[in-house]
Amino acid sequence: MIKEQLNNDLKEAMRAKEALRRDAIRMMLTALKNAEIEQSGALSDEEVAVLLQKQAKQRRDSITAYEQGGRPELAAAEQAELEIIESYLPQQLSEEEIRAIVRATIERVGATSAKDIGKVMGPLMGQMRGKADGTLVQRLVREELGA
Repeated sequence: MIKEQLNNDLKEAMRAKEALRRDAIRMMLTALKNAEIEQSGALSDEEVAVLLQKQAKQRRDSITAYEQGGRPELAAAEQAELEIIESYLPQQLSEEEIRAIVRATIERVGATSAKDIGKVMGPLMGQMRGKADGTLVQRLVREELGA
């Protein structure tokens, strides 16, 4: 279970005095605890993976904002946290694998133009939840539909 792994890794990071890793793991555990309180119960591994995916997306957005704002030191700190978060995520699908699934889904739902992006994205994201970044999936759907 991911939560148990996080708790064990937190103890290891504290023993090894790895402040960055310790703080990143604490941040993830806090997000998990908040989600469990909202849901009034424990999260499944799939739900934990989705939550960590959101945390990773927040870091990617922050990195972009810091780079555009001329703050490379903050972007580097966010990048380090992102790498720690990604180490707990399930293996992500490659762009080629995602593209193949996108094409199959487009054929299955009968999408023909950019107007049909919503018809494609719904089933796709249900299928790829936690396995692929939504921004990448959307970009590939747009490319395949010629948008």
